[in-house]
Amino acid sequence: MRNFTATYDDPQKVAAALMGLPGIEFMRAMQRGELPAPPVARLLRFDTIVEVAQGRVAFEYRPHESQYNPMGTVHGGASSGVLDAAMGCAVITTLKPGEAFTTLDLQLRYFRPIT
Repeated sequence: MRNFTATYDDPQKVAAALMGLPGIEFMRAMQRGELPAPPVARLLRFDTIVEVAQGRVAFEYRPHESQYNPMGTVHGGASSGVLDAAMGCAVITTLKPGEAFTTLDLQLRYFRPIT
């Protein structure tokens, strides 16, 4: 039996910081490590932000074997979570202080497995 442990900061503190900053500054603060990554980023292991620009955010994603499906590839739910977060963070860069959003629809087509 193997174990996987994720540690994370209080998500309410991170959310409160977003409400007080322009979205792009919020994402840049997270990239610099001044704000912690949200729990989902720690859990799915995409907590390294490599780029932040207006309408664009790029993560480094290191799938853990705990995200593998029975075929030995990364489960579609894990990869869709990372993609949803990247798209969401790109939207965050366009928000004014106090604005928020949520994903209403997500559609993915996979062309090959992620290993």
